[in-house]
Amino acid sequence: MGSILDSIKNKLNITAAETAFDSDIISFINEAFGTLTQLGVGPTEGFAITGNGNQWAEFYDDPKLSGVETFVYLTTRLSFDPPDTGFTQAAMERQLQELAFRLNVVADYG
Repeated sequence: MGSILDSIKNKLNITAAETAFDSDIISFINEAFGTLTQLGVGPTEGFAITGNGNQWAEFYDDPKLSGVETFVYLTTRLSFDPPDTGFTQAAMERQLQELAFRLNVVADYG
């Protein structure tokens, strides 16, 4: 686990050194964390990042919640750089819904 911002940027094929899109990406990442909070995942008081200093371990340390990183990536990707085809977008949205369900179950029942 490392920097939340840098790992999401890496998955978006943006280098850590490229900072032109950081404010947009941070906004979309925080949107994902807001959704996760509503699902009962993560800190009860909510969570938001401010830059590349925020680490995944600040949000979760339970290996059963490893889907959090994919959830945050997919949410960010669909907002920041949506796929060109409707088929791909629909597949990503289905995966996001499945992750939301599974993460909610883990948050509720451990």
